[in-house]
Amino acid sequence: MIDRIDAKLLDLLQRYGPRPAVELGDAVGLSPSACHRRIRALEATGIIHGYTARLDRERIGLGLDVFVDISLTSQSEEALTAFESAVKSFDEILECQLLSGASDYRLRVAARSVADFDRLHRHCLSRLPGVAAMHSAFALRTIKAFEGYPVPSAEECR
Repeated sequence: MIDRIDAKLLDLLQRYGPRPAVELGDAVGLSPSACHRRIRALEATGIIHGYTARLDRERIGLGLDVFVDISLTSQSEEALTAFESAVKSFDEILECQLLSGASDYRLRVAARSVADFDRLHRHCLSRLPGVAAMHSAFALRTIKAFEGYPVPSAEECR
């Protein structure tokens, strides 16, 4: 279970990325060594999986965000495993979620342009195993981007 200090550390790390233990410790009222021990414990328990940089997709030439709903011809274990394995081989597929409801999967795909998405559709998405139907939706504008999970306080964890 995480306490109030762990929750604050997790929130800071999600928002601002790795910071010196002195800076984080000051923000949560711990010495640098105590702060470092807390962070290492959060990493050791698997609460923190790693650290990444959030990039501006447009500045790196990926101006198009596309959501693709996929229905498969079969929901057998073999079909799901084959599809999921194939999805992992394409860097342009940023995310893949197994869904309940009308579609089996939702993909988030990064593309440079509509023409680039057409290329991805023809040479990547259409070759995924077991696809019965695909429906694409282009993101027109991001209103709120993912910046991390809401970290529950110790009281909310009880």
